[in-house]
Amino acid sequence: MRLLLCGGTGLIGSALADELLARGDEVWIVTRKKPAVPASAGNRPSLRYATWEEWAADPARWDGFDAVVNLAGETISQRWTKAAKKRIVGSRVQAAERVADILNRMSSPPPVVVNASGISLYGHSVGSGSPVFDESSPARPADFLGDTIMQWEAAADRIPAQRLVKLRTGMVLAREGGAFPLLWLPYRLFAGGRMGNGRQGMPWIHLKDMVGLILLSLDNPDVYGPLNAVAPNPVTNDEFGRTLGKVLRRPHWFPVPGALLRTVLGEMSTLVLTGQQAMPRKALEHGYRFVYPELENALRDITR
Repeated sequence: MRLLLCGGTGLIGSALADELLARGDEVWIVTRKKPAVPASAGNRPSLRYATWEEWAADPARWDGFDAVVNLAGETISQRWTKAAKKRIVGSRVQAAERVADILNRMSSPPPVVVNASGISLYGHSVGSGSPVFDESSPARPADFLGDTIMQWEAAADRIPAQRLVKLRTGMVLAREGGAFPLLWLPYRLFAGGRMGNGRQGMPWIHLKDMVGLILLSLDNPDVYGPLNAVAPNPVTNDEFGRTLGKVLRRPHWFPVPGALLRTVLGEMSTLVLTGQQAMPRKALEHGYRFVYPELENALRDITR
């Protein structure tokens, strides 16, 4: 497979590129700036780089590629000032719009596009009586991030692909990178506990399964449309913390009041005070077998 990977230098993109190269695929990372040392000069000759400007200026050069994976977007792990929110939305929408524009100008565009998305567009799940969302659930955005994802997917829907997969991602668990190191720190300091009331859903997925679902999206011609990238055993914030404390042999006893989080984090506190209970129904129906379906095993793997 010959593939263009937008956002290939982040947590998920780097892991995906490694897996694609390991199985013999050719990967072109589309980035704002090429690295100083070309990949071909190292030990990975199947890894190449191109800037967005190069791709846009000469789309025909990439005719005949098999797929595009678009993971590009500004990090949401920053205080949501007015300027930051504009960057978060704009980076995602503009990346999808650029992919659409370039593919429209290619005579033989890649037939498959996998575009990142998020689980937040479903709304919130709080408590045992809350709904568990799957790909058939309606979009009911309830906060800034939900609205962002609605705009993101609307832009992705304009990409002229024979098969478009919208990867609705939960929290990706990895030892380095992403949100997990920040969640791990209080427990290492013997100060872990639930956040807010602890009943909010906390959709999660191990990085290995995140990559696995992208490969499923690329390889299985029957996978298209929304795809929930979450583990099949959803947990609440309190359950997540108790499991993490068990794995680390640390107490889960120091609750953090919602009011304090809102004061410290501002609007970004919605990331930890709200959440979703979601299921990967479509992945399971298409035969994907999760490497880490249970939270405890996933946490043991990344903390050992």
